Amino acid sequence: MSGRGKGPLAGVRVLDLTSVLMGPYATQIFADLGADVIKIEGPAGDTTRAIPPGPDARRGAMFLNVNRGKRSLALDLKQVAARDAVLRLAEGADVFIHSMRAQAIARLGLDYAALRAANPKIIYANLYGYGRNGPYRDYPAYDDIVQAASGVVDLQARLSGGEPTYVANVIADKVSGLTGAYAVIAALFARERSGIGQEVEVPMFETMVSFASVEHLCGALFDPPQGPPEYPRATSPSRRPYRTADGHVGVMIYNDKQWQAFFRELGNPPWSQDPMFANLRSRTENIGEVLASVARELAMRTTAEWMDLFRRAEIPATPIASLDQLLHDPHLVETGFWQERETEAGTLRYPGIPTTFSETPGAIGDPGPVLGADTMAVLAEAGLAPDEIDALVASGAVIS
Repeated sequence: MSGRGKGPLAGVRVLDLTSVLMGPYATQIFADLGADVIKIEGPAGDTTRAIPPGPDARRGAMFLNVNRGKRSLALDLKQVAARDAVLRLAEGADVFIHSMRAQAIARLGLDYAALRAANPKIIYANLYGYGRNGPYRDYPAYDDIVQAASGVVDLQARLSGGEPTYVANVIADKVSGLTGAYAVIAALFARERSGIGQEVEVPMFETMVSFASVEHLCGALFDPPQGPPEYPRATSPSRRPYRTADGHVGVMIYNDKQWQAFFRELGNPPWSQDPMFANLRSRTENIGEVLASVARELAMRTTAEWMDLFRRAEIPATPIASLDQLLHDPHLVETGFWQERETEAGTLRYPGIPTTFSETPGAIGDPGPVLGADTMAVLAEAGLAPDEIDALVASGAVIS
């Protein structure tokens, strides 16, 4: 498979019992970084297989991308023989990761106790909606639900006149997937030091509350509170791309040096002397009027004129890019971010791996696999004899 054995996770074997996006995104990262990821699917396969577009009704675009570099093992885990096959595979694995609720994985006989008995050094990762020690433990959760529960939707409402909205991105799934990836890698590092495996829990709800609280806990950090849990710059209705004479730009005039450069380029107009522009504290306390003042000024020149000014002043700014434009963005083209590949699923354009390693570079593997494409090879690698594999197939525990 393309790239395996070269990245920093080369030699790590991952049993991946995740579906949809949160878990598969975490394991995509593992595969990109060289791990051998074995995607364990039921008879119907991961539900994202059916999400269009794509010429193959069983492998849509999202599935092909987020499951790249993985191998597919198809099992009916409701059968004891299939469960036993997973435990056999676990003997030679480094990581077992799943995205099922605690009760569901326990019913399958694949909880941490079972996997640890098969392999005491295994890293066992639970990725699910809510932490298992709280009253929400059995609630189902998807990205939209966790955005709503974690405060993200309420924060978005501050920017849309009070109307609750979701972020136009499956942010809860992906932030939780990233968190799961770093948590597992940290556990692998600890095992290198101690030789001891462990269980890892990554609940989406708690992860997103933590994520939102980085800046928004604000005054509620203190007891008694010194203000509301809200970072006013981020939630100001005036915080939006600025309209120019012929379009829009994204601009972030933030520190004192940048404000001084901005005013200098404007010729230090009288309004720049207002005390609210004096420092970060005064600007934060008056953020709505500060941003509104900039908006009034930016409406007076074209996007190109403003971009020239911002480049001279070294102020972070950019025209608003669409996703279509990003496909041809000169920076992304120059850095080789987009990788066009001829594959058995057709010509595909992959987004590249955003991290680089000087000695152990990662690589994008083959497209998300056909359901069960690697079943026989994976079981044979685990040491199952041909007659054992044949018996599993005959029983329906293995989908060939």
